Amino acid sequence: MGRQEIIMKALVTGGGGFLGFAIVKILRQQGAEVHTLARNHYQKLDKIGAIQHIGDLSNYSAVEQAARGCDSVFHVAAKAGIWGDYADYYRANVTGTDNVIKACQQFKIEKLIYTSSPSVVFNGKSMQGLNESLPYPDHYETAYPATKAIAEQHIIAANSNELATIALRPHLIWGPGDNHLTPRIIERGRAGKLKKVGKLDHKVDCIYIDNAASAHLLAAKKLFPNSAIAGKCYFISQDDPRYLWDIVNGILASADIAPVTSSIPFKIAYPIGWLLEISYRLLKKQVEPPMTRFLARELSTAHWFDISAAKKDFDYQPTISIEEGLKMLRQWLKVENHVKQKNIIK
Repeated sequence: MGRQEIIMKALVTGGGGFLGFAIVKILRQQGAEVHTLARNHYQKLDKIGAIQHIGDLSNYSAVEQAARGCDSVFHVAAKAGIWGDYADYYRANVTGTDNVIKACQQFKIEKLIYTSSPSVVFNGKSMQGLNESLPYPDHYETAYPATKAIAEQHIIAANSNELATIALRPHLIWGPGDNHLTPRIIERGRAGKLKKVGKLDHKVDCIYIDNAASAHLLAAKKLFPNSAIAGKCYFISQDDPRYLWDIVNGILASADIAPVTSSIPFKIAYPIGWLLEISYRLLKKQVEPPMTRFLARELSTAHWFDISAAKKDFDYQPTISIEEGLKMLRQWLKVENHVKQKNIIK
C-alpha cells in the first residue's frame, strides 16, 4: 500500500470510550469506514454507523478479526487508574498493545497511532516546559505509567518500512462525555473530599477532548512509512498551562460546586498515601484509595510540556480554549443532569 493521506477504513480500539468515541466521530464525518474493538457494545457507536467488534485486547483472535482489511489503527484502549494489580494492567496495556502491533504487521497496515500518556516520563519531580527528549524514569510508583511506558516503547520499536507508528501523550483530557476525570472531580468535590496538596504555585497541562481527538487525526494524516513523524513520541496539550486547582475549580464551577479551599502539606499527604496503599492491599480492597504516593506527587508538582514538535511536525494547534471548553462542559452537564432527573421521575 502506498502513501495515504485519506483514511478509508480504520480500527479504533476503545471506540466506545471518551477519547476513542471522539476519534470515531471525526473519522465517520470524514467518510471513513470505522471498526471498533471493546469489551462492551455501545448504542452511541451504532447511531453513527461504526462497526463494532466485541472482545478483549489480550485475545489476539479478537484483535485480528477487528483489524482485518484496515489501513489505519488508532490504539486508544487502555486500563487507566492509579490502583490495581500489575498483572491486570500488563495484560491490558502491554499484551493488548503487542497484539495490535502483531495484527498491523500481519495485515500490512500502514498507520498505527498510539495514545500514550505524559505519566510515562513522570519521575516524581516538577517538569516545566520540557520536550520529548525527557528520558523514562528508573522507577514507577504505580502500574499504569509503568505498563504504558513499556507499551509505548514497543510501539516505537515496531516502526518500520512497512508500518509507521507514532505515540501521542495527551495530558488530563476533559470535556463533555468524560466518564473518568470529570465525574471523579465532581463526585469528590460535591462530597467535600478534595484537598489541595503541597505548594499551590505549580502549573499543569490539560487538553480539551476535541483538541485531543483532532491531534490524533492530524498525526494520522502525516503518518506513513519513513515519514518525518514515524517512530516518534509527541506531547499534546492546550499549550496553556494553568494552576492545577484553577482547572479543578473550573470543572467544579461547571457543575455549580464550590471551589476547593482546604489544603494539606505534601509531607503529610505522601505518608498518608503510603499507609493507605498498605492497608488497602492487606484488606484486599479493589476500590482506589483516596490518596496514594503517586497521586500525592502528581498533585504537588508542576507538569507541563513543550508541544512545539507537534505544532511543527503535524500542524497541531488547539482550536478550543479552556474557557470555551468549560462553557460546553457546563451545557453538557446541565443536559446530563436533566436526563437523570427525568429518569428518576419515571
